[in-house]
Amino acid sequence: MKRVRIPLRKRLLVRLLSASALIAVCSVAATAWLAVTTTTRALREEQGQALADDMDILARLSGYAATHPDWKGVQATVRALSAQTGRRIALTTADRTLLADSAPRGTSLPPRAAATVDPLRTDTFSERGAQLSGTDPRVVGPYRLTTTERTQLDALARKRQSCFARHGIETTLTRTPSGRPVLTAAEGTTEPGYVPEPCADGMLNTPAPTEEKALAALRQQARGCLTRHGLDTGAPLSPALRFVGLDSRDPAGGFGYLMKGDAKAVRAAQACLDDARRTQLDPYVAPVAELFLGGGDNGAAPRWDLSPANKTKVVGAAGLVLAVTVAVTAVVATRLVRPLRALTEAAQQPPDRHARVPVTTRDETGILAEAFNDLAERRERIEAQRKALVSDVAHELRSPLTNIRGWLEVTRDGLVEPDAELLAALHEEALVLQRVIDDLRDLAAADAGTLRLHREPVAADELLAQVTAAHRVAAEAAGVTLRTRTDGTPWLDADPVRLRQALGNLVTNAVRHTPPGGTVTLTARREDAQVLLEVADTGTGIAAEDLPHVFERFWRAEKSRSRRTGGSGLGLPIVRHLTAAHGGTADAASTPGEGSVFTLRLPAATPPRDG
Repeated sequence: MKRVRIPLRKRLLVRLLSASALIAVCSVAATAWLAVTTTTRALREEQGQALADDMDILARLSGYAATHPDWKGVQATVRALSAQTGRRIALTTADRTLLADSAPRGTSLPPRAAATVDPLRTDTFSERGAQLSGTDPRVVGPYRLTTTERTQLDALARKRQSCFARHGIETTLTRTPSGRPVLTAAEGTTEPGYVPEPCADGMLNTPAPTEEKALAALRQQARGCLTRHGLDTGAPLSPALRFVGLDSRDPAGGFGYLMKGDAKAVRAAQACLDDARRTQLDPYVAPVAELFLGGGDNGAAPRWDLSPANKTKVVGAAGLVLAVTVAVTAVVATRLVRPLRALTEAAQQPPDRHARVPVTTRDETGILAEAFNDLAERRERIEAQRKALVSDVAHELRSPLTNIRGWLEVTRDGLVEPDAELLAALHEEALVLQRVIDDLRDLAAADAGTLRLHREPVAADELLAQVTAAHRVAAEAAGVTLRTRTDGTPWLDADPVRLRQALGNLVTNAVRHTPPGGTVTLTARREDAQVLLEVADTGTGIAAEDLPHVFERFWRAEKSRSRRTGGSGLGLPIVRHLTAAHGGTADAASTPGEGSVFTLRLPAATPPRDG
């Protein structure tokens, strides 16, 4: 079968590699996208969590400083915060004297402090991230109410809350760090926007004795600063500033001063009051400390983990890649297996069905399908040849045996006398039978590979002369002239008996198909590494449609021709087998009405040395 070149893009290996590459690209792309998006989101979440943790740490430590006059017991709080956040937390004084540290002793501090813990000057306090400035509202100091004052104020607060409820106003009771109760309306203000007249007794907003004492001390502490700015309100009313009352919404202690005047005067007075308040509260808070934060040098495990959304993305991306992989694999496998399944079903059919498979591709599978169809055709042809061979062999043997049996029976019955003419006829039939049997034996030996050759150096011109001499009498009887022509002296390494048999079969056929007056020419010449032996005749020739079948067993161009005159139909197949056994080939060329040329191409040999 002719080798078919498969286009690169249709080769099975290329298709499998393409499918694998597509799956790999999809997997890598999905993994890269997932890694980038998940890592980016995780980093953002981690950064936000770290910032929230830092704010919480600072708020907790600021609250500790706001409620303690020193840092003596802060170590337990530092360790608890470190275990909660997974961060290293260290507190030092301004000169780097260590106050508390969650890391083992001797661990070096980070190069820079993360924040300063000063509840009197804070702009980072947050319950969970809100930004406030000024004094930490948890610094109460002298504004803390006594138990008796709290009880009295709680009774007033509940009374006012009941009054609000009667007028359809819902409020919530909360408490400031100093212990003062505060009513908060639904909209989130400290007092409801509308206060019914029966509820506006003013008693809940009146400063308690403890608060009056602290506010008086604050006013006295701020007097010097106010005097320097020309805002001393102890004198008659200042044209620039007037204290008009107390503000219960002040986060420090629950009260502050309400002032009116030009903006510059109000800002100056507020600055004086803020400084005085810090001085007033300073004895009640811990000293200023530096806060250092690290990445978990204390061995705490990091708290970061994939969020449920990221876990869902990971699972989703993995499932999508798996689905794409399965889909692509299924498509490719189906396209590859379909023709193979068809081949399997065709191969399992009974031999007499001679099944064929459709060729739908031009890749390796398509080539395999074509090869299978060719094999089926050859099997069908061989089966037909086998049946024809059995029929032809039976016919070839039956004819001489029938003749011999018929003559013997009539002779036995006394109908014919056994004279010399009868014996000659019986002998001729026996020779025909012997010739058919010998031809079959030679073909069987060639098919089985047991045909033995006795090689020796053979001169081509001598070989042609011997064949011509052996057939000259038969040629003359048929009126055909035999000629030989040799170009040089080519030599062969061959079995001379088998070569004479092959050439003899060709000469016999040529004489049989050449009319009287014709010529049969035997030629030998060397062509490169081969010796060409040709038998050419001037006979009737062979039709073009019959030429491919001349070397088939029992084949005849004219089916009606007598088997005695047309031969057994085994001569040319024997020629082909004998030539192949010598490592050569046999070819036939013919022009109808002009003659035929049979050519044997055999390997050339080196002439033997004399002596």
